[in-house]
Amino acid sequence: MRRVLFAVAAALGVLAFSAAPAYATATPSPAPAPPPNATEQRIEVPAGPGEQGTVELDTTLYLPETTPAPAVLVAHGFGGSKTSVDSDARELVARGFVVLTWSARGFGASGGKIGLNSPDHEIADAQRLLDWLAQRPEVRLDGPGDPRVGVTGGSYGGALSLLLAGYDQRVDAIAPVITWNDLGQALFPNAATPTDLPVDTPARTAFAPDGVFKRGWAGVFFSAGLGPAQRGGATPTGPATCGRFREEICVGYTEAATTGRPSPALTELLRLSSPASVTDRITAPTLLVQGEADTLFGLDHADANARQIAANGTPVSMVWFAGGHDGAQPDAATRARIGDWFDQHLAGKAPQGEQSTFRYAVQSGIRAGSTTPTGRTVHADAYPGIDGAAPVTEVRQHLQGDPQPVLNPAGGNPAALTSLPGLGGALGNAAGRVAALTSELPGQSAQFRTAPLEQQLLLAGAPRVKLTVSRIPGQPAGDEAVLFGKVYEVTQDGTRTLLGGAVAPVRVPVPQSGPASVTVTLPAVVAPIEAGNQLLVSFSTTDQGFAGSTAPAVWQVGVEGELLVPTVPGRSVAPNTVPLGPAIGIGIVLAVVLVVWLVFRLRRRPADVEPDPHAPPLVIEGLAKTYKNGFTAVRDVSFTVERGMVLGLLGPNGAGKTTVLRMLMGLIRPTAGRITAFGAPVGPGAPVLADIGAFVEGPGFLPHLSGTENLRLYWAATGRPADEAHLEEALEIAGLGDSIHRRVGTYSQGMRQRLAIAQAMLGLPDLLVLDEPTNGLDPPQIHAMRDVLRRYAAGGRTVLVSSHLLAEVEQTCTHVVVMHHGVVVATGSVEDVIAGGGAASFTVDAPERAAEVLASLDGVRDVAVDGSAVHAMLNGMPRAAAVRALVGAGVDVAAVGPRRRLEDAFLQLVGEDTTP
Repeated sequence: MRRVLFAVAAALGVLAFSAAPAYATATPSPAPAPPPNATEQRIEVPAGPGEQGTVELDTTLYLPETTPAPAVLVAHGFGGSKTSVDSDARELVARGFVVLTWSARGFGASGGKIGLNSPDHEIADAQRLLDWLAQRPEVRLDGPGDPRVGVTGGSYGGALSLLLAGYDQRVDAIAPVITWNDLGQALFPNAATPTDLPVDTPARTAFAPDGVFKRGWAGVFFSAGLGPAQRGGATPTGPATCGRFREEICVGYTEAATTGRPSPALTELLRLSSPASVTDRITAPTLLVQGEADTLFGLDHADANARQIAANGTPVSMVWFAGGHDGAQPDAATRARIGDWFDQHLAGKAPQGEQSTFRYAVQSGIRAGSTTPTGRTVHADAYPGIDGAAPVTEVRQHLQGDPQPVLNPAGGNPAALTSLPGLGGALGNAAGRVAALTSELPGQSAQFRTAPLEQQLLLAGAPRVKLTVSRIPGQPAGDEAVLFGKVYEVTQDGTRTLLGGAVAPVRVPVPQSGPASVTVTLPAVVAPIEAGNQLLVSFSTTDQGFAGSTAPAVWQVGVEGELLVPTVPGRSVAPNTVPLGPAIGIGIVLAVVLVVWLVFRLRRRPADVEPDPHAPPLVIEGLAKTYKNGFTAVRDVSFTVERGMVLGLLGPNGAGKTTVLRMLMGLIRPTAGRITAFGAPVGPGAPVLADIGAFVEGPGFLPHLSGTENLRLYWAATGRPADEAHLEEALEIAGLGDSIHRRVGTYSQGMRQRLAIAQAMLGLPDLLVLDEPTNGLDPPQIHAMRDVLRRYAAGGRTVLVSSHLLAEVEQTCTHVVVMHHGVVVATGSVEDVIAGGGAASFTVDAPERAAEVLASLDGVRDVAVDGSAVHAMLNGMPRAAAVRALVGAGVDVAAVGPRRRLEDAFLQLVGEDTTP
């Protein structure tokens, strides 16, 4: 079943790409009608060295309004065709470029077979297209036969951009997107470096793919090339299992899929298809665009391209965007950056906008709608380690955990499941949490943790750790261990998220005695790690996406030293928390609401009366509210709240408690009656509302900001001086500890509740109004909240609490107001309300004698002995009078109090068929 699910997932991964025009890997839908300025034609190119005849390429030429103009070749992704990049072409032609798109060999309506960007085939085809452009009068020339031209494309098309720039110096600028550096390392990755080498030694040797076969993604790509040619393309010939591939590719894939290792012939083929083979001669200014959600071609491939090209003195800029093969396609801002790059380096226009040479996206974990990631963009002045820039800053985090045995099961089954090709982005931020549940199987992984972080850490790059692997005497083991390294963020409540949804496979030869030591470069990701959370590094023995070891073995796995976490400081200049279109609409609505509110306030604002510090904090007189449908929620409600009180507002559902609170906060206007706070009238927009702290309608926090940032933003919106916020006191009351620095989107319900109460307490208002403050809190937190409210009132302030927890009200509040059916049915101190029926209990030294004395008093009834206690219904007689009678009769009284609880009094007042 697990293998069936994986096959289905791989097929879905192919389908997922059909929506991404820049790097499609599935058969595209029919093209939209070409614009009036576009022409379609077929261009013949040589079949290849030693091959007879020609191959026809299906092309479309887009012309701008003004020519001659620089040209841009736009190449499509694997499995796509020229129709896949039609929208990209239209954006560039709107900027004034001549644009040429085409379907590569074996795709769309073009002839030929797929050669994986072979220099003798696909790259040679692109050179013929440059020749063709040089003959067009609409194209600006740098010289005879030399068009002014740039090249861009995604994935398969991105590699073509790099390779073409390396083979043909006529290319003047390139912008490859989510592509590879070394295809051998992409499909056979190995993230280990022997630890006796220098720290700055590259983590892999190019063109020698002795890594672990990435069979999941390889299967997706191979299946995308197995289908028949479309719309006039060449009919596949040769082995039926090869589809549209050249036979040498088919043979190489079959061997790799069978053995898990590449043949020498496949290794050489992958070398020729790798930009790494030509980066040392790329001179065209290069903009590298790579996705942060990409388990196929990770950020490390863009990093290698950048360093190798910059070593030539070639200008290089880098963009990491919130997408990739497992996520969204490049957003409008990223596509605009590509257009600006060509404007500058082809059209000679002045640079536009922020001119940082490196920018990366930091996702908030929140999504606009169901698919659009949100967050911010960080700009750095230079890409670390190139053009004289400082290298990456690494923060050292100590890893805790002793060496642990890990089992590699026979056949490598069952295997952990970390990611499904192409589907990570569809699940959004949940993908990492789902992977955390499926990527660790019992007994198959060794795990090591950091201590909780003292402050937020922005991980940007590939963490590194020193790994040790040794044999366990008496346990089976082969010559090498195949392990899969992963990094998780672990929240304070134990929730794990697999960062990037990615793994780093490592093949480690293990000696007969002593440990093998290697430095492992873990997956490159961008992730903000919240304060208080931990990083967890795991090394497991299986992964569904790779061809791991099938021999049974048990290894001892440990780590030495620290986890090195890369960071790249910069400035956040492009927040995209709310998409522009909806933001404009929201802005218009808010502007209209503001105007209406101002007019309403000017016409109906309560008379400005200065609050009187000596007046009662709250007086409600004859309050009533009847809605337009005739329903009366509240009628003739009156009560007064004095300083130092903690008053509980009680009542069953529908009693009118929330309506009273909403009128108190000026959210709705009463039909009759009046409310004054500190002697000033309360109503919508009343100035005295600034002296009332409230938590009524539920907390409304920005989930991508920390707790501290939310409180500061709320206080700034009040327009009052920052030093009046008493933020530290509020944070102490909240009791969130270091979690106050985490994103609110990661908070539990109880944490949000405490933060909301802290927000209500900002400025230490003299009147605090809380609606169900203990919702979501556990018993210890409720106990702590009880003390907080009492201390708050003990300082001379006043607290009004609406709650349905009668036992908590009894222990917390000094006074209560009980409502039922919109009216007040009881008010007074908690003790008075409880004793309202006259039931009392006396603890005495002579219970039987006490019972006789109480029974002889006028009006006293229902006298009962209960151990050392005597209970009686006094029926209006003061308890003090009963105590005098007992003492006078020679009975010592140790204690006296009401017999009932608040719940008994409440049920007597409102009936037992209602719930608070």
